Amino acid sequence: MFTLFRREISSFFSSLTGYVVIIVFLIMNGLFLWVFPGEFNVLNAGYASLDSMFILAPWLFLFLVPAVTMRLFSDEKRQGTIELLFVRPLSDLQIILAKFFAGLTVVILSLLPTLIYYFSVYLMGNPVGNIDSGGFWGSFIGLFFLASVYVSIGLFTSTISDNQIVSFILGVLICFIIFVGFDYIGGLGLSGGFQNFIESLGISHHYNSMARGVLDTRDVIYFLSVISIFTLFSKIVLESRKW
Repeated sequence: MFTLFRREISSFFSSLTGYVVIIVFLIMNGLFLWVFPGEFNVLNAGYASLDSMFILAPWLFLFLVPAVTMRLFSDEKRQGTIELLFVRPLSDLQIILAKFFAGLTVVILSLLPTLIYYFSVYLMGNPVGNIDSGGFWGSFIGLFFLASVYVSIGLFTSTISDNQIVSFILGVLICFIIFVGFDYIGGLGLSGGFQNFIESLGISHHYNSMARGVLDTRDVIYFLSVISIFTLFSKIVLESRKW
């Protein structure tokens, strides 16, 4: 399993995929947070906060994460190497997890450099350190879980088609629906209790909860459950070859 994981990581960085995802994410974040004037600009905000980064990042990942995962199985199918993958002494679940963690590693590598933003705002605060550290780290952990869900969704859509573009579009669509789709449905004039239930099915509800700096086990269980569901879907699709 580790050998496959290492092969996938090597594949990401032997082509432009891994570098493009990391560079695009950092450049777009940097431009909106520090260069472009507007509501997302940290310097124009008047207070030490990185809330704007955590508003932008899920939308950037909405496109960048499926771009990472679209090739994980689609490329194997297109090149006809997927059968060679199945003759390895690995179960379908181990193959899926190896590819999942490889994709997630690339996403994490794009997140780590943003920690410099935290230390920059920390030092710029008046007085120094005047930043909501709990909110930052809660949002950072929430963003990690959100990215993990996106990777599991992108991996699933990659098992469906041998066309990377189709996998990418399906990945973006499903991620969008799970991120904000349930909020839109909940806002259609539903009764209070049912509205809260519908909204709780969406990522943004739990992501925003973590952004308050409180790590609720219900939010963690939600993210792990969604990851598990799409991992199971991927496994079912791969096992369908035996039917």
